[in-house]
Amino acid sequence: MDMNTDFSNDVLSSDERAIMRLRTLYRQFGYTQYKMSRFEEYGLYAENKAFLASGDIITFTGAGGKLMALRPDVTLSIVKNTKDDGSLKKLYYNENIYRPDGREFKEQMQVGLECIGGIDINLMGEVIMLAQMSLKVLGKRSRLDVSHMGYISGVLHSGKLSPAQRVELLRCISEKNVPELDLLCREYDLDNAFCERITTLAALYGPYDEIVTELRRISVNEETSAALEELDGLYSVLRKLNADCEINFDFSIVNDLSYYSGVIFQGYIEGIPAKVVSGGRYDKLLRKFGKRSGAVGFAVYLDLLERLSPVNEMINVALPKGRLGDKAYAIFEAAGYGCPEIHGDSRRLMFDSPENGVRFFWVKPSDVAIYVERGAADIGIAGKDILLEYSPDVYELLDFGIGKCRMCVAAERGFTPDDCNTRSLRVATKFQNIARSYYEKQGREIDIIGLNGSIELAPLLGLSDVIVDIVETGKTLLENNMEPIETIVDISARLVSNKVSYKFNYEAISRLCRKIATSLT
Repeated sequence: MDMNTDFSNDVLSSDERAIMRLRTLYRQFGYTQYKMSRFEEYGLYAENKAFLASGDIITFTGAGGKLMALRPDVTLSIVKNTKDDGSLKKLYYNENIYRPDGREFKEQMQVGLECIGGIDINLMGEVIMLAQMSLKVLGKRSRLDVSHMGYISGVLHSGKLSPAQRVELLRCISEKNVPELDLLCREYDLDNAFCERITTLAALYGPYDEIVTELRRISVNEETSAALEELDGLYSVLRKLNADCEINFDFSIVNDLSYYSGVIFQGYIEGIPAKVVSGGRYDKLLRKFGKRSGAVGFAVYLDLLERLSPVNEMINVALPKGRLGDKAYAIFEAAGYGCPEIHGDSRRLMFDSPENGVRFFWVKPSDVAIYVERGAADIGIAGKDILLEYSPDVYELLDFGIGKCRMCVAAERGFTPDDCNTRSLRVATKFQNIARSYYEKQGREIDIIGLNGSIELAPLLGLSDVIVDIVETGKTLLENNMEPIETIVDISARLVSNKVSYKFNYEAISRLCRKIATSLT
């Protein structure tokens, strides 16, 4: 089939050409276009916020006083309005959606397809193949990664977990955060067999024929067995379709378990630091609408094409300026990734080591995670405090074990939180998200006071009851008649990776991690 239809550069923009090529592709496989309104009643999105990429929605009052919303998602509208009559609906769309991009809302063009009806393994394979072909339409080097929520759910069900513990473990899986998974398993008093299963699952990455032996080894119940059977069938279909050569399996791809129970997938284009395609099987969403059909589909985020940048020939490493960065660089050097020029007196910020395939550059410590998340750095060293405060969408691969300290609640000596039982606890901090999350888990109402320096003064001058801050030696607190009263979390420096960089540079980043882990032991 011809996916290279000539759409004139003189007439159409690059986005319009991409849309036309995708529409042509989908029509060749029997998909028909679905059109819809830009508006829906707000209740549709309010009741399904967990299904949305963001909970922020633009609302307005429509005729008759109904609260309406600008569409933040296409799939929900299709599911709501598609008849549940047993017939197979093969639909595609290109529609604008309205979602926040950072702090501001942005109109974004989304192209995608949905299959609703009797979904079998062959149709699943077709949809995944079309997702892969969509990536090829958009970029030269691309990759599609597949996961299975049923397998992940089965592994989690093999441990005796509370709902809150499941959420925390699922977060760590999504970050490939094996060090924290180990810590949580000990904290939750989970058995060694469960810990080994879940850390193995988080770390797995590669073609199906290379990882399936491990998947079978850690399969533990009927749920994981059923998921494996489906993955085996899907792999066979993809091989027949000749669509498996650039598909890897990665169980750090996770979605909300209340909507997804089967195969899910994401697609990437080299040079774009975020997923370009996202999709999966979402039968549970239809059940929420009282419908019996199955459903699978995906969306292509065309607005991300404008973020395409030149591909790095070396692994870019963001180091935090200061003592922490010096210690981190020493670890890279001990692992065989040294760059002698970095020791000079130069005011340069960037240093290349072509023989080791790495480029180091210095940035402000609080900016490391931004450089990595946005793809300017492939990997970087960031404090756990920064990761907890800003929640960047990155992989957390290693604990460097340096920069150790604690995030604590501190107060004047003799103070107890019970002194404020009749009102909100006043908390001064520059780590507002960490403080808010900590007290939300306790069910405690607080009044956050954002400060950026000399935080210890706040309780002394009556501005706050307590502070939330980093404590290293406790000397500053002691000299100001204060003391830590609660430890929120232990802090150290972590090696983080851009998720897309990890996939396109898997061998190089994995080799670097192994060498560093060996040097740290």
